[in-house]
Amino acid sequence: MIKSQVEAASAQSHSEDSQPRQEVRCWAMVWGDGAMAQQVCVVVSTAEREQLAVIAADRNRPRKHVERARIVLASADRHSAQQVAQSIGVSRPTVWRWQQRFAENGVEGLLRDKTRKPGKAPIPAPTTARVVALTCTEPPHQATHWTGRAMAKAIGISVGSVQRIWRAHKLQPHRLRTFKRSRDPAFAAKLSDIVGLYVDPPAHAVVLSIDEKSQIQALDRTQPGLPMKPGRCQTMTHDYKRHGTTTLFAALSVLDGAVIGRCMQRHRHSEFIRFLNAVEREVPAGKVIHTVLDNYATHKHPKVLAWLARHPRWTFHFTPTSASWLNAVENFFSKMTRQRIRRGVFRSIIDLQAAINAFLVEHNASPKPFLWTKSADAISAKLDRCPALSV
Repeated sequence: MIKSQVEAASAQSHSEDSQPRQEVRCWAMVWGDGAMAQQVCVVVSTAEREQLAVIAADRNRPRKHVERARIVLASADRHSAQQVAQSIGVSRPTVWRWQQRFAENGVEGLLRDKTRKPGKAPIPAPTTARVVALTCTEPPHQATHWTGRAMAKAIGISVGSVQRIWRAHKLQPHRLRTFKRSRDPAFAAKLSDIVGLYVDPPAHAVVLSIDEKSQIQALDRTQPGLPMKPGRCQTMTHDYKRHGTTTLFAALSVLDGAVIGRCMQRHRHSEFIRFLNAVEREVPAGKVIHTVLDNYATHKHPKVLAWLARHPRWTFHFTPTSASWLNAVENFFSKMTRQRIRRGVFRSIIDLQAAINAFLVEHNASPKPFLWTKSADAISAKLDRCPALSV
């Protein structure tokens, strides 16, 4: 009976190609273990074959549409499901699925997916609001902030749901930002003075940002690390050997970004005066020098102030207390630490100083002007949002 149905369907497809697609014959193949796999005898009219051929040859069609059209065309040529699956690179259940879909809905059934049952119900709005509200409060247990698992346990939802809610509302309870507000009574005046030097420097003058990076350690690792490669980051031993320290005095020119630097063993007022003399020789004669410094005691030593009195073209502008972020050279120190010092291996102070000097040479080969973008009023307005100072 099965054989006669196949022959009838085959004869009908060859004799009535111009007619609409005829009724589809279906049957089941039974294996010894009782499992069943449904197959469909695909009957394709001439018009449908042409339409499927156009879809299969269209390079702008979605790949899944092309794949489905090829499955039906190969099935119409009386290839077995195994042969169709191997030639197209899909599984047999996929072949059976699209044979059945074509038999039920024709070509249009290949071009659209069936609607699926919805997944899990979305988190109710009250639950989301409760997660957001609880995240902004202290947890009831002995902890300083909420974790994803603690919140999931308290609300009765999954950790992934908590994380999605936090991501949607930009909540990051694991992060903490520190701040420090200056107590300098002359903060506003000093801020306006220094920002004015950065934004609108005086004519025929040089604006320098001077500071020292002290106690730079020459650290050597106890074992060689492994270089980075695909799938593995660079390695470095946690322990190290100390080979001494050095101090870098640096002066950043705000106008062109060049840095004058000197490495010294200590950072007393005598070394600072030696560095000021080195800067004095570097700056062309006739240029007024405005210098931004922090409130380190060395910068206000009586001998330093005496040196300043002997050099009238120099003017010191001290940053407010607890506001060294106003000193532009700090950005250069941060860059040097991240790019050259932190991962470096130095077997002596000489190696460390050579690395620092090479970094200075490379930086000064193509310096970039320092650009300050915030006005003093904008900085003051932001600081006003900080908590009030405690008495």
